[in-house]
Amino acid sequence: MFDRFLNRRAGAMLWRNTVVSTTVFLLGLAILWVMVEYWGIDDVLATGISFIAMTTIHYVFGRTWIFAGSDRKIATGYAIFFANAIVGLAMTVGLFWLMTEFTPIHYLVVRVIVSVFAGLTVFALNAVVNFRQL
Repeated sequence: MFDRFLNRRAGAMLWRNTVVSTTVFLLGLAILWVMVEYWGIDDVLATGISFIAMTTIHYVFGRTWIFAGSDRKIATGYAIFFANAIVGLAMTVGLFWLMTEFTPIHYLVVRVIVSVFAGLTVFALNAVVNFRQL
């Protein structure tokens, strides 16, 4: 299974995913900051909300650019993408809670750290399970 990720095609998809994920992540981080600092929403809840809000934007770019050429139907693809995102959400919120609860690291820095783990997991799930391109 690991060998499926060690080729030029997988690297190109990972690169495109990194560009999209970083852009969407920064937008989500800005939304997180506004929700916590200006709207007074709990930081763990705001993390979950911003994560889910960015999932739809990420799917559009995932379908059209990262994993272009998928033969999966749009609605089915979105449902699977969203299910994969729930895995990422669970990782994100769980790790976020652990790190903000038990370390002195600022919540925005924690959000960056946990995004790496969740992002790679969701990329792998989408590449193999959803878009079936690896």
